[in-house]
Amino acid sequence: VQLQASGGGLVQAGGSLRLSCAASGRTLGSYAMGWFRQAPGKEREFVTAISSSGGSTYYTDLVKGRFTISRDNAKNTVYLQMNSLKPEDTAVYYCAAARSYGSALSRQYDYWGQGTQVTVSS
Repeated sequence: VQLQASGGGLVQAGGSLRLSCAASGRTLGSYAMGWFRQAPGKEREFVTAISSSGGSTYYTDLVKGRFTISRDNAKNTVYLQMNSLKPEDTAVYYCAAARSYGSALSRQYDYWGQGTQVTVSS
């Protein structure tokens, strides 16, 4: 599976962005999907995940209530809607695919996109 993340950019605090992760090579509907992020000087951290059907999701407490993950398997795309953005959300955001749902550990994900930069100014 090849993953291509897009939609990042520069936004003011309180603003919104929607990230997309498009897959090619294999049907995305076979995989659970996750979003991770990595800020400068920090380790990559889990943000959110969604089951292969889209019926289950979970989020890190840091973004709960502000971010929403969704997917359109017909379009082979996963989305991350980010609202009420904060400067501490600034990071490179990565999408990833896993064969099973339920892990916040990056090592459980088999395929990764290249990342898209999100910068939130104060």
